[in-house]
Amino acid sequence: MESHRIEMFALRGIPDIAADDDLVVVILDALSDDKLTLRNGDVVVVTQKIVSKAEGCLVDLRTVEPAADARALAEVVDKDPRLVEVILRESRGVIRQRKGVLITETHHGWICANAGVDRSNIATDNAELVLTLPKNPDASARRIRKGLMTATGVDVAVLITDSHGRPWRLASVNLAIGVAGMNPIADLRGQSDRFGYQLQVTTVGRADELAAAAGLLSGQAAEGLPVVIIRGANYPRGDGQATEMQRPAARDLFR
Repeated sequence: MESHRIEMFALRGIPDIAADDDLVVVILDALSDDKLTLRNGDVVVVTQKIVSKAEGCLVDLRTVEPAADARALAEVVDKDPRLVEVILRESRGVIRQRKGVLITETHHGWICANAGVDRSNIATDNAELVLTLPKNPDASARRIRKGLMTATGVDVAVLITDSHGRPWRLASVNLAIGVAGMNPIADLRGQSDRFGYQLQVTTVGRADELAAAAGLLSGQAAEGLPVVIIRGANYPRGDGQATEMQRPAARDLFR
C-alpha cells in the first residue's frame, strides 16, 4: 500500500563537523538526544556540507597557486584566481562563463555553479577556506547507510544533498548527489493513470523530490540542521546511484 502521509524530522544538536569525524556516530548520537529511533524504510538525508567536512575537503586558498588558464578565466568571471583554480581542478570542463557566473561540469558529472565549491557555513575565522564536494558522494552515502544499518539493524536509504540551480528556473533547490539503498528514479512507464491511460514516458526523480523536501527543514543559512529523517515516503528500493540521474550529453538540449 502506498503511503498517503510522510513525516520529516530535522535532527537537532548536530555539532560542527571536522575532518575524520564519524558521521554515523554523529547521527546516532543526535537520534538518541532527540529520543528518536530509525525505522525500516526511513530516508536519512544528509547535506553535502557536513560530508565534505568529515572527508577533509577543505582547501586553504593561501596554498593555491593559480595557473595561467585560471588567471585568464578569473578576469572574465571577476573571481579570485585562486578560487577559479580550485573550481577548475574540480571540473571536467566549463559550460558557461560571464561576469560573476561560472558554470562547470564536475568530475562526478554534475553541472552546477563553481563546481559546487563553497565558502558558506564553514566554522572558521579564516576567510581563505573553501569547501569542495565529496570525491564520490554515492560511496559516501553507501558508507553512512552501512554504518547505520549495522548499528540499528533497520533498512534505511541515505541521500547526500546539495543545492543547485536549474536551467530556465530562478533560485536553487536541494538535489541528491549521493544515493544508497534506493533507485533514484521511479519508472512509472506501463502503469495506468486514474482513467486507464497507460503511461508511456513518465519517470520521476524520486531522490531529488525527497532531497528538496528535506531542504524545507535543513535550510541554506544558519539553521544548523544538516540531517533530516523522512518517514513514510514511497520510493523504489534498490542499489541505485545518484549519477543515474545525469542526462547523457547526447540527450542534453541545454548545452
